[in-house]
Amino acid sequence: MKASIGGYAQAETVAHAIALLGEAGGEGRILAGGQSLVAALNLGTSEGDMLIDIAGIAALRGVKLDGDRLVIGALTRHCDLVRDPLVGEHAPLFAKAAPLVAHDAIRNRGTIGGSLAYADPAAEYPACAIALDAAIILEGPDGTREIPARDFFTGLFETARAEGEILTAITVPKAQDGERHVIREGTRRAGDYALAGLAVVMRDGRHRIGAFGLGDRPLLCQGAMAALDQGDVDGAVTALAQDVDPPSDAQASASYRRHLAGVLLRRIAADLGVAP
Repeated sequence: MKASIGGYAQAETVAHAIALLGEAGGEGRILAGGQSLVAALNLGTSEGDMLIDIAGIAALRGVKLDGDRLVIGALTRHCDLVRDPLVGEHAPLFAKAAPLVAHDAIRNRGTIGGSLAYADPAAEYPACAIALDAAIILEGPDGTREIPARDFFTGLFETARAEGEILTAITVPKAQDGERHVIREGTRRAGDYALAGLAVVMRDGRHRIGAFGLGDRPLLCQGAMAALDQGDVDGAVTALAQDVDPPSDAQASASYRRHLAGVLLRRIAADLGVAP
């Protein structure tokens, strides 16, 4: 099936993109790397929209430090996250997650902002953002606002981004000395979406666990976190089964996903040196 669109415009700046969104009257779609949007268009799940191409806005690319936070531009590609030294030092969870995303061709085009805005519950970055206690930066006609990642993802492919807003960056607290980041997932084949996955940050002896593929959005696993903070791996696995709400589909049952999540958590605990 060929894509059906209502028009195309190339934005020169963020302000220009916001203006174009306003002119589209609710029918505008932001095109960045296009790895999710173009596929949706080709499947006919999104038709007649005005495509607003932001790929040429240089201000949305790159990584920088801003005080005690790392700022990652929305147009930073998956492949850039792997090799950027600031990401490797201050947010290695993203650097570890990027090679898990699909295949080389997609990693060379897809962007972190596109993945976060698309909010696929089986994608790695949204869960990483929650585990890192990151914040999402949005710009729109009413100015700039910042939303904690844990509040940004509201449902299946749904976010708190308002009509007319553009996701421009993500900010992450700089890693502290001794901080550990681990991500593990289970897939049928390399490059497939995860059947279940966990992204974990250990900071000051406490843990933050973001789950993906285990609900209608990325989940912060509070019960498992509390148990793991106490060194109780068995208790964390038991709590995790209650923290998540996995679907059953043609790929795997809900019970299998819960079991797989528990296996992944035990392996992550071993990676972090948490006694069983």
